[in-house]
Amino acid sequence: MFDILNGSRVLDLTTVVLGPFATQLIGDFGADVIKIENLEGDMMRAVRPGLSDEMGAGFINCNRNKRSLALNLKHEQGRGLFFRLVDSADVVVHNMRTGTANRLGIGYDAVKARKPDIVYCSAQGFGEKGPDAAVPAYDDIIQAASGIAYLNEDEKGQPRYLPTIVADKVSGLQLALAVLGGIVNRLKTGKGCYIESPMFEGLVAFLMAEQLAGQSYVPSQGGTGYDRLNAPYRKPYPTKDGFIALLPYSTANWVTFFNMVDRPDLAALDYVLDPVRRSEKINSLYEVLNDITPQKTTDEWCALLQGANIPHTRVNRLDELVDNTHLEAVAMFQEYQHPSEGPMRKVRSHYSMTGIGEEEDRPAQGLGEASKEVLQELGLNEVEIARMADAGVIRVA
Repeated sequence: MFDILNGSRVLDLTTVVLGPFATQLIGDFGADVIKIENLEGDMMRAVRPGLSDEMGAGFINCNRNKRSLALNLKHEQGRGLFFRLVDSADVVVHNMRTGTANRLGIGYDAVKARKPDIVYCSAQGFGEKGPDAAVPAYDDIIQAASGIAYLNEDEKGQPRYLPTIVADKVSGLQLALAVLGGIVNRLKTGKGCYIESPMFEGLVAFLMAEQLAGQSYVPSQGGTGYDRLNAPYRKPYPTKDGFIALLPYSTANWVTFFNMVDRPDLAALDYVLDPVRRSEKINSLYEVLNDITPQKTTDEWCALLQGANIPHTRVNRLDELVDNTHLEAVAMFQEYQHPSEGPMRKVRSHYSMTGIGEEEDRPAQGLGEASKEVLQELGLNEVEIARMADAGVIRVA
């Protein structure tokens, strides 16, 4: 973890992937992230594969650099402990619906009343001002609602989910930005704030940066959709022995490529040389690429294109990434010893920093592993902690 948010304390009430992905980034930056789970634990703990019931791989990969406190917020004493933690916190973050947070007694107004300068961030499915505010949402729901599923339609026009939890992870990045923005505002003004970062609105904003297209104008200059991205021949192209991703982008790229493959006739076409007309004819050009690439193997294409400044790469399968030469050189995958799960492999934080200290990551913790430690920091002794555990207020690992 990096020593960039040292001294900041975040009370993390998030679950599953969206919120934990966000708060892991904050933990990677060195904040003291206290992951507050109910006594049954984050449901993501049960998602397989895993070596133990409590620690599935997906949970481990989204919850490093946090301390786990198992706390019953439905119990009066549990809420009391939460608000004692609020006194020393800079940020409270959750991805539950606003109504749920309010019913638990930990909504923004209640937390602000206890600590006026708190940074409070939430990431429910749909914004609280809209009619769908109470609708529960997970990744699939937001992929469908935001238009992603139809963007990924099959050849028959049937909508499909992307085989990655893109809505959760994009929303997680947006939530992490909200937390960082709130911290910066607090440092500048001394004041707290409430930042809502709902999934549906966030994914629509993410997609429509390019897909709003003709609807960007009033009156409309056409429908939604970015023609280049939606072109049928925008795809990995077949080679003699596999596939290659090839993307001539600038005029120079296209001219260079066609000359390299002995097609000066194509390099001289008016619509190749004119960026506006090329944009209008992009699918036809991609079809030409699709016809040319089967003439060579993937290695032959990479050798030919190397140094030509034309964007390209071989098409990797996921299991090939673990042995990818570039990722090996930058030590993206690292082996480590997890305290309870044994030898493991992780994907490190993708950031590199100069001028910032760095420490070893804290592996994802078992449920309630830090309960005693956190409560002792509040001044509770072992007898009091044991009594609370017996009363179902907390769980101690």
